[in-house]
Amino acid sequence: MGIKLTEYITKSGEVILYNGSPDFSRLEELASGFGDVWHSASDQGFKNIFPEIVYQTATFFWYVRDLENLDLCINWRINPEAFAVRKSVWNTLGGFDEVYQNPVMQALDFGFNTVRSNGGVVLYVKGLFEAKTTQHIKISVKDRYAFFIRNFKIEHALFMVYRKGLWNLKEWSALWYAKKNIKKKNQKALVPARSLKELEGSPTVSYIIPTMMRQDFTLQLLSDLQNQTYRPTQVVVVDATPENSRDESLYNPAQYDFELVVKWQTSKGSCRARNEAIDCCTGEYIVFGDDDIRIPPDYIANHLRFLQTYGADACNGLDIRADHQKQTLEDLYHKLEKYGYDRYRCGAAPHMNNANNCVKRQYVNQIVGNDVNFDGGYGEDNDFGFSLTKIGVVVLQNPFSTNLHLKPPQGGYRFWGSQAKILGKKRKTQPWELDTPVKRIRPVPSPTMMYYFHKHFGESLVNEYRHKYFFLYLFKGPKWRFPFKLLNLPYRQLQFNKSVFYAKKLMALGKRTQ
Repeated sequence: MGIKLTEYITKSGEVILYNGSPDFSRLEELASGFGDVWHSASDQGFKNIFPEIVYQTATFFWYVRDLENLDLCINWRINPEAFAVRKSVWNTLGGFDEVYQNPVMQALDFGFNTVRSNGGVVLYVKGLFEAKTTQHIKISVKDRYAFFIRNFKIEHALFMVYRKGLWNLKEWSALWYAKKNIKKKNQKALVPARSLKELEGSPTVSYIIPTMMRQDFTLQLLSDLQNQTYRPTQVVVVDATPENSRDESLYNPAQYDFELVVKWQTSKGSCRARNEAIDCCTGEYIVFGDDDIRIPPDYIANHLRFLQTYGADACNGLDIRADHQKQTLEDLYHKLEKYGYDRYRCGAAPHMNNANNCVKRQYVNQIVGNDVNFDGGYGEDNDFGFSLTKIGVVVLQNPFSTNLHLKPPQGGYRFWGSQAKILGKKRKTQPWELDTPVKRIRPVPSPTMMYYFHKHFGESLVNEYRHKYFFLYLFKGPKWRFPFKLLNLPYRQLQFNKSVFYAKKLMALGKRTQ
């Protein structure tokens, strides 16, 4: 028997379903925004409930832990006794999954999948419901394994058994029960994208292009920007092409109907380049792009229309990988036609992509731009997006602003980091090596990614990542390789520890912006 919800009709005529006693004036306001589900569960005893989710995604899901000290933020941990949801979303997603007997697990499953798989936005809202602790919040071992079997590959459930204790018969029993009685969920349902409203007003836009040894690609992108139906007010190019390889005459401001600012970068790294560009920006919005992309004429307009339609402050566009660097916008349109059922997936962005995103400049300034500790490595875009998220900016996925990412084999800022896999005298020191150059042991995973994990998730979740990393290393893949992996395990552990070593040195420095 399913949960009974009450209807509330907003002033605009939309039906909202709810349980409990919400503040209706606040709910009316929320219904006009970007949320799909609202609750105050963190103030009702649900904060960080179901910590076992870490066994599936220790460091690759922004919302693995509840965000701190925010009045409104993404939070999938719903209290089934006190929440509200758009009726259209509830019907599209089919409500709570009754494979679980416990309504708490039903609510957690609904919230998690709405955010992670169904393109929706689940929000914690302080004060929407009374801050009253719900008694007897309990998730059984069977429901835990039912959730894992229902939503993930079997390897994640096996990893949970390993972390809970291989000799724990209760865990094994629950796993076998779930495996026998629970089927994996079909995640085809999506919250429909809203129709974009016409653009209101004349918002100003600064577009940032960091580039290096790709002046031809940059000129192609400038041409695409000139052809926009709504042009940026300003384009800032930060070019790190060495003096002996560049042609300064190629950038001609007179050719464009926007202000073109060109800075010749003398520092190293794409994070520093973006920060230098941010200092020059004057627009209300900043659009970040890579130098090797193509963008359709409605690209800028659709970023602005999307943010206005949803009432949001930041969004991540749809980045489409080209088959080769000679492809054109016609190839992009062809790829979009074949994209599949989730072509118009919106909701909470699962990551940030510096090749295609749009953010209100005031929030870019609030987080003081990019962290240059990532230069020479990877993870800077996710760090940028998660830093916005942690100050309360909800980053949405915008499927209407698309780009074709050409990914040419030569040039770009990865040139400076291309030595990272080399050992010996030929290796050039990377920025993250600081005062301790890499010698015999090459750190793996990337030290900058390890820095990202430490910076945003802390020691306990990094420890879970370590366990998961080596669990998958040993047991994933062909079984015949296991003996060789086992022999190589001590060296792999040395590589992992070396990565942690550099990450902690970066942590000691703290975020740097120049």
